[in-house]
Amino acid sequence: MTDVQIDILKTATEWAKAEMLSSAFFALCGLACCLISYGLWHYGRTDTAKAYVIPLLVVGALLIILGVGLVISNQIRLAAFPEAFHTDAAAFLASELARASKTISGYETAIYRVLPLITLIAAGLLFFVKAPIWQASCVSTIAMMAVILTIDTNATARMVAYHQTLTEAAPAYQSQ
Repeated sequence: MTDVQIDILKTATEWAKAEMLSSAFFALCGLACCLISYGLWHYGRTDTAKAYVIPLLVVGALLIILGVGLVISNQIRLAAFPEAFHTDAAAFLASELARASKTISGYETAIYRVLPLITLIAAGLLFFVKAPIWQASCVSTIAMMAVILTIDTNATARMVAYHQTLTEAAPAYQSQ
């Protein structure tokens, strides 16, 4: 096995581990939202404070589900890497290149179009809705989009670097 081949498996493994760590931040932010929701439910005295309980609980639950789901899927992927690589390294590289390209495309749509659009809609609604529950829902949505945008921006940069490394290694596998 050449150094390039070993580096590809190592790069794929390091990428998956970094994704798991990054995904765990979704769950941690979700847990923080749930704890804040509990605090507002327990200690909040005003209508505005009470209005944040359910929106923050929903945002927290969604972020926890997202984070745990991504951690689990990356654990499964990480466990499958060595066998897939040792079975057919060229096919492994090709599938990872295709998956990385598709993921980068999905990130570009989500991060640069969908998340900002949702944030703008929620921010715009803040000017028109006066009920505390609606305002709390808008602010909670903006907070969730900010968390997702921050974490996914880092994930995008990591995925682009991973794709670049795989692309640079591809000629070594085509010559086999």
